[in-house]
Amino acid sequence: MELFCLDFLKLKPKQMRILYKISFIIITAFSSVSLFAQTSPKPNLTGIILDENKKPVDYATVVLYKAADSSIVKTSFTDQNGIFGFAVNTEGSYFYKASNMGYNTFKSKTITLTDKNQKVDFGSAQLASSTQNLKEVSIAVTKPLIERKMDRVVMNVSTSAIMTGSTALEVLQKAPGVSVDQNDNISMQGKQGVLIQLDGKQTYMSSADVANLLRNMQSSEIETIELITNPSSKYDAAGNSGIINIKTKKNKAGGTNGSLNATAGYGKNFRGNTGLNLNHRTKKLNLFGNYNYGKTTRENIITIDRISNGTPDTYFMQSGSSLRKQQNNNFKAGLDYFIDKNNTIGVLVNGYFNRGTEASKNNTLIGPSFQQVDSTLASNSLQTNKYNNISYNLNYKSVLDTAGSEISADFDYSKYNGNDGSEYENDYMFANGNRIRPINYTRNGTPSKIDIKAFKVDYNVALSKTIKLEAGLKSSWVKTDNDLQAEELVNNVWQNDVRRSNQFVYDENVNAAYTNINKQFKNTSIQLGLRIEQTNSKGNLVTTNTIVERNYFDFFPTLFVQQTLSKNNQLGFSYSRRIDRPSYDALNPFIYYLDQYTYNKGNPFLKPQYTNNVELSYTFMKKYMLSVGYSKTNDVITEVLLPDSAQKALFQTNENLAKNTSYNANLNIPVQVAKWWSMNNNLNVFYLSFEAPDLAGVALKTGKTSFQFKSQQSFTIVSGFTAELNGSYESPLDYGTLRIKSRYSIDAGLSKSLLDKKATLKLALSDIFNTYKNDISSAYPGLKYEVHQKNESQIGRITFTYRFGKEIKPARRRTTGSEAEQNRMKN
Repeated sequence: MELFCLDFLKLKPKQMRILYKISFIIITAFSSVSLFAQTSPKPNLTGIILDENKKPVDYATVVLYKAADSSIVKTSFTDQNGIFGFAVNTEGSYFYKASNMGYNTFKSKTITLTDKNQKVDFGSAQLASSTQNLKEVSIAVTKPLIERKMDRVVMNVSTSAIMTGSTALEVLQKAPGVSVDQNDNISMQGKQGVLIQLDGKQTYMSSADVANLLRNMQSSEIETIELITNPSSKYDAAGNSGIINIKTKKNKAGGTNGSLNATAGYGKNFRGNTGLNLNHRTKKLNLFGNYNYGKTTRENIITIDRISNGTPDTYFMQSGSSLRKQQNNNFKAGLDYFIDKNNTIGVLVNGYFNRGTEASKNNTLIGPSFQQVDSTLASNSLQTNKYNNISYNLNYKSVLDTAGSEISADFDYSKYNGNDGSEYENDYMFANGNRIRPINYTRNGTPSKIDIKAFKVDYNVALSKTIKLEAGLKSSWVKTDNDLQAEELVNNVWQNDVRRSNQFVYDENVNAAYTNINKQFKNTSIQLGLRIEQTNSKGNLVTTNTIVERNYFDFFPTLFVQQTLSKNNQLGFSYSRRIDRPSYDALNPFIYYLDQYTYNKGNPFLKPQYTNNVELSYTFMKKYMLSVGYSKTNDVITEVLLPDSAQKALFQTNENLAKNTSYNANLNIPVQVAKWWSMNNNLNVFYLSFEAPDLAGVALKTGKTSFQFKSQQSFTIVSGFTAELNGSYESPLDYGTLRIKSRYSIDAGLSKSLLDKKATLKLALSDIFNTYKNDISSAYPGLKYEVHQKNESQIGRITFTYRFGKEIKPARRRTTGSEAEQNRMKN
């Protein structure tokens, strides 16, 4: 790793300048701001800027002023020889100021231009090194985009220009080792089954609903994202590939203060959002709240070519598009009351109310070959959704002694209401356009309710200067009720479709206890933990009276060892056992059609999956890190695409495959290329294999080595003006029955501080070359299909943020206790 970093640091000035120019050409191309190109006539005011060693300073900022009123005339940058120039055709007196990071600003002598054709040489100017500026630069880069900590990777979203105006789901796509496909499935280090938390709380939602929640959350609400690949026993045992904890912004300053932000974006369609954050703190009371509104329109295009085996085979060529419109309202309000210096009680309320529609058009050509068509199916659909959620939290915290011992408790209640409605129109025709049968009209409504109750208490105590004990209890109760009301139009009368109408009720209770003990030796830290969870679940398919009931105890041990070899070298080892219970929507057996030949259905017979994780890490100079890991999952819950031979259809569902084995290596290298240029490079290499002796009557065994590479570039142009350029590449991947082709994209952004650093203006363009897409084929023996899916990903955004008010003292942060259950719901 050291040699790799030194190769970057040994770049010659000319090489660094080439890389610098390439980066900025891309950024300035999309923003249409020609900050660095001098397209005016030949300069008649020239000069040279040198450093303290009398060597040319390239890319120094030179600003020309009118001497009469000190107004800015033009801005320029020095070239590789330190030369700058201005083309001025107005007579008068002028002076310039030159600046560069690490140097004091230089002010020139005043010259007088008596003729617009007159040429004046300011001569050479020597910049003096500035200790103060260097300190300011050091402070500015203390929070890079990516930080590596002992047990997690932290992405500082709030400092990034590229993240501006994005949704939380789009931000996750840029996190190292994280991948989000076109169907919003989230994976980390190549594995799905990630537990998403908000401010340390499980969301208790289904994977589809978590994706919907993150799609509705704006980047302006996010402070950091934590990636925890091997969590301790203190965390819920769910999440075989680890935990992603999204920390929202919380104003830590006292007095009355806040911020206002607004974003406008455009790809093929307009999108925008705005938000307000407020905080008021007195000696005894802290009040806080925020509200965010977003309006989004996005397009999705999909094509599916497949062969249905038979005598003879049938060929399907499907193409379709959908337009989704969404309006999102998110809010949070709370208070903390400081009883005394050691005891605090708080109340928190948050929720959302969202509305949306999705109009889809699909056309399927059917025939004995891809070149010959004998019939077609034209399908149109309109889906509407209404999601409302409100959560209440009551919390208490008491500091027991000066050694840091404390006890905290949380009571949570969440209520979720959703209502999805769909209308379908299917038109079957011969190749000549004549109808095979009358148009088929169907519709369905799916009201759903979810109630969540949770309680937890955590206690930690310092037994000695080197020994710390943590312990806690938690119980959660979740009930989901989904009622599919399907109808079909018969003789112009809507009639109940008994084949599809159904009600599914799911109850789950999880009780947990954990303990961790941490011992600190001179150069070694050891933490041993155990979590016990008892699960009671009951799924009831009401219409058919099909009941699936499970009750089981599980033990989840954890072990962490940190060894300091020297000042710049540390080793780490971790082991954990984890569980993933099926998400609520995966258990729901309802069938949802794209058309007659393509549909999705749940599986109420899914079992939980269990994973053993081992990871070894090496850290050099507290910033370069290499980790290697191994995991094995039994009864792995996997999304699969399978054939429906009876209907000649293709359907998507979840199944328990026998096992999944994973080997992975992650390398993270931050590099300070120059004072004005820093980068973070992340390489994630992994091998995934899946085995199932009997998957719909076929033995499945797949395995492939894949990698993901992400590089984030940050540039400081001048004081208060920064730029970013990010790129990512994901190699081909086999996942269960899916064979996924490579995916890649490039993003860019600019950020400028305004109004004495109280305001920020940011420009960003995601997926500059519009390359990010999903191309999938079959890894299931005997099944042949090709899927191409493209979401609207090339989007330009402009965001303005303004901070106001007085800041006095830090305010208390608050997280709640019902996170683990909400990761599995709909918004």
